[in-house]
Order: sequence, then structure tokens, then C-alpha cells
Amino acid sequence: MSAKDLQFASDLRTVITRLVKKLRKKSITGQQLSLTERSTLSLLLSSETGMLPSELASLEKITNQSMSQILSGFLEKGYITRTNSETDKRKVIISITEKGKSIILQVLSERDEWLNEALRETCTEEERDIIKKALGPLTNLVDFD
Repeated sequence: MSAKDLQFASDLRTVITRLVKKLRKKSITGQQLSLTERSTLSLLLSSETGMLPSELASLEKITNQSMSQILSGFLEKGYITRTNSETDKRKVIISITEKGKSIILQVLSERDEWLNEALRETCTEEERDIIKKALGPLTNLVDFD
């Protein structure tokens, strides 16, 4: 790998990191939740049948105990429900409530609105087209292990 390639990777990482930090700050609603809390609500939003606490902990790469604390807070705020599993009564299924959906969708909407405005105000139509074309390769990077 050449020094030029390494510099490109470093520049890309820096720009993406700065964009992510800026997006986090641009959602007033999102600032009320930690990164893990936002991510957990997003996982629950995308799950049609709910998830086990251990599944959520595994996906978030945190301990079951830490996830338990997050879920307790969510339960108090009315963001989730807990339902006993029909197949194994020892297990509890976590599902997002309408209130939980509303909060995470508000976070996403605030970020999307800011990013849309930023794209309109700072990029030409040609630059926006370049960014659109880059979405595929960027997605490939995200999916790479």
C-alpha cells in the first residue's frame, strides 16, 4: 500500500467521522439519547417480531447487564414493551412502542432535514450526483469485514 493510498484512507475516515459527529449534533432529540440507545431503538424499529435482550446486546457489542440498564430506562420512558416468549416462558421479547418509534423517527428526520439542507446549500447539482454515485461504493465499505 502506497503512502498516497494511506493518505486517501485517512482523509476519507476523517471526513466521514466529522460528518457523523455533525449529524449527531444536528438532532436536538437525538442528543437526549446515547449512541447505543439510538442504535438500539433503530434495531427495534427494524425488527418486525421484537428481539431478545441478549440479541440486542450482541448486536450492540455490549454486555447483557449494560443492555438491561438501557432497556430499563426505555421501559420507564415508555419506548419499549416486554412480552414473554410464547415458545420459552423464561425469555422476554423486547418490542418498540409507538412512543419509541416516534422518538427514533424524529431523530432520523431531524438529521435528514439538516443533511438535505446542507447538500442543497453547499453542493452543486453535479457534486450531489457524484455523492449519489458514491453511495454504492460507500455501502460496500460499510459491509466489508
